[in-house]
Amino acid sequence: MSGFTHFDDQGNAVMVDVSDKDITSRTATAAGSVFMEPETLALIMSDGVAKGDVLSVARLAGIMGAKRTPDLIPLCHPLALSSVKVALSCDPDRNAVDITSTCKLNGRTGVEMEALTAVGVAALTVYDMCKAVDRGMRIGDIRLLHKAGGKSGEWRGG
Repeated sequence: MSGFTHFDDQGNAVMVDVSDKDITSRTATAAGSVFMEPETLALIMSDGVAKGDVLSVARLAGIMGAKRTPDLIPLCHPLALSSVKVALSCDPDRNAVDITSTCKLNGRTGVEMEALTAVGVAALTVYDMCKAVDRGMRIGDIRLLHKAGGKSGEWRGG
């Protein structure tokens, strides 16, 4: 199947063999947002959510999510991440919690899925902690912003 690395010649799903790839420094940054009612964002910003400090818990959940990526995405390699950073910020103009994650390692395969998973898990955690007051929250705009390292080099998105 042309262009897809996770399929063999017969169309069967396979884990990519990275054993012959060079070990290089690799990074990836992803971002996303949770959109909500202004009152919900105000509760988060004032630490008024009954379940606790939403941003701190979501940050930790995102880090844990990155580390568990191969348990969630079937063909991802287990990686020895050297760094996972998750940042959350509140944007009252958009009624959103914005999430950014950067993952790093020295290895044979990239960390894009780990960065994306960190953002997704952090966003789901924000939703979980606030759903009692706002079931209409929307998770969106999860995307890869940047990746570097490996044979394909650097890529920047938006």
